[in-house]
Amino acid sequence: MKMDTSFPLRSFLVLSLVALSRAAIDFASMAESNFPSVQAEKFIRDLNLNPKKEVNVVEGGAALIRGEVPAGKKIVEKRISFPNLVGEGEVGFAVEDLGHHAGYYNIEHSYAAKMFYFFFESRNSKKDPVVIWLTGGPGCSSELAIFYENGPFSIANNMSLVWNNFGWDQASNLIYVDQPTGTGFSYSTDRRDIRHDEAGVSDDLYDFLQAFFTEHPELAENDFYITGESYAGHYIPAFASRVHKGNKNKEGIHINFKGFAIGNGLTDPALQYKAYPDFALENGIITKSQFNKITKIVPVCELAIKLCGNLTNWHLCYLSQYYDIRKECVGSLCYDFSNLEKFLNLNTVRESLGVGDIDFVSCSPTVYQAMLVDWMRNLEVGIPALLEDGIHMLIYAGEYDLICNWLGNSRWVHAMEWSGQKEFVSSPEISFEVDGAEAGVLKTHGPLSFLKVHNAGHLVPMDQPKAALEMLKRWTQGKLSDATADESNPGKLVAEF
Repeated sequence: MKMDTSFPLRSFLVLSLVALSRAAIDFASMAESNFPSVQAEKFIRDLNLNPKKEVNVVEGGAALIRGEVPAGKKIVEKRISFPNLVGEGEVGFAVEDLGHHAGYYNIEHSYAAKMFYFFFESRNSKKDPVVIWLTGGPGCSSELAIFYENGPFSIANNMSLVWNNFGWDQASNLIYVDQPTGTGFSYSTDRRDIRHDEAGVSDDLYDFLQAFFTEHPELAENDFYITGESYAGHYIPAFASRVHKGNKNKEGIHINFKGFAIGNGLTDPALQYKAYPDFALENGIITKSQFNKITKIVPVCELAIKLCGNLTNWHLCYLSQYYDIRKECVGSLCYDFSNLEKFLNLNTVRESLGVGDIDFVSCSPTVYQAMLVDWMRNLEVGIPALLEDGIHMLIYAGEYDLICNWLGNSRWVHAMEWSGQKEFVSSPEISFEVDGAEAGVLKTHGPLSFLKVHNAGHLVPMDQPKAALEMLKRWTQGKLSDATADESNPGKLVAEF
């Protein structure tokens, strides 16, 4: 499906750089005349969900959180039951039988940071893998995924919760973390706790895992997977490397780490951004003439990335909806997530979670700004070592996302140098089927898989919830390329090894 060419290209792929000399003036003047800065600035503000206001770096040392972690204890967790959860009979359990938890982790190597998380025990079996989900941003809360993508329930307009029949807790013991510090309900009373790079982020997450498995020793031997989307294409490779390093160095509890999955991620920016013109032309967003003009400035963009990767001030396109080119942008986020903030700021909900007086907003500008120096770094470089050690990686992407499009993701995956590169590149594309219909196109070899998901944008679990759940089930069971779903029993896999 191609977009109507009447959708105007108002601005596209304009990269300006403070450190570039006046030799690039022609490029800059073209940007000024043809690519309105106001649109580029709006794009940057909106990118990966618009941060609204500064949040969760609180002044003073008062215990604002009822779940304040006592001195000497790393984690405080409470069983939760949302007062407005309806339709409990649909899942075959009473609410009290389900293991739903929320808690705070006292970040070990910090001044005063507390990391908030949700933990949902599997509806299927306690022996299911442990899966952690990281939302991107940087600085956007994982509650976005819980209530709009792959969590146990979603929010109705009357602020009640309804069960999500395709929640990932049907196939895993599922953890959502608000990270880095300052995201969602995570907070600190000391600004020195704000992270600026993946080293700090991944260390905090690894320390959290150690505390979590200490709290839940019955899960420590379960298979463990890292998942997430968007800017988590940065978080996840670094976090995966940190977990693998901890295991190899015999640090703390051994984590049974099996693999990681990234959905519509930003992992190798230099390579992925080059795919924008091709993707836009292929989908009818731009004309051939516009494509030719754009491709002429790509070398300047590449030079800018190489010269000042962590100081780049880049401007991209402002389209109707850059997370899903089929749709119109709704509100400042391009998705209507307004019910989320209303729900999580209800007194009854806050009482259930034990989050005290901290206001919840979807995304934190403090975290976003702090992580800008990390933006243009290539996180692909650490992945080959993981593949060589047998850690599995799944890269999946909705076909209608522009911002982290399938084409750019496919290119960095194919370009990655590892011992199985040649075989992966030459491996055939096969149909990924759900309920007898093609839900995507899959390519796989050894520990590496790439899946292009049909009829989905940036948020695959929201757009194609059943396909996303089937993807998780099959991948964690090692049957991604061989199994098809049984329509009469979505939890059953027909093919067996």
